[in-house]
Amino acid sequence: MQKLFLMTMLSLTLIACDSQDKPKNTPQSGEDYDNTGKNIRDRDSMVKTPLDQSESEADRTITQKIRQALMSDDSLSTNAKNIKIITINGVVTLRGPVANPQEKEVIARKVNGVQGIVRVDNQLEFTRINN
Repeated sequence: MQKLFLMTMLSLTLIACDSQDKPKNTPQSGEDYDNTGKNIRDRDSMVKTPLDQSESEADRTITQKIRQALMSDDSLSTNAKNIKIITINGVVTLRGPVANPQEKEVIARKVNGVQGIVRVDNQLEFTRINN
């Protein structure tokens, strides 16, 4: 009887230890906690990435002025300050997440204030959060 009791307790202890090693916050089916889908999208040769940035002095200056304008604005989120800015022949492409539509508008106004820009392709994205 004592052996049976010890074996039962040992089994329960092993089961408890095994369940503690499993992560509790694993994605449910259909959930995705990373940005793999966006990374796959960025592999498309038609999608501009920072590697496409023009090396001309004029384009680099435009990109630099936009980045400086964003970094100097303390009202912008960290994500907004880290958007992708790609300038090719005066055409500026903006990509990345921002906190809300107002932040997207603030960035657009700052970009439009930079001289030398031919056109802006604003691809900034924000996610609505339902409370």
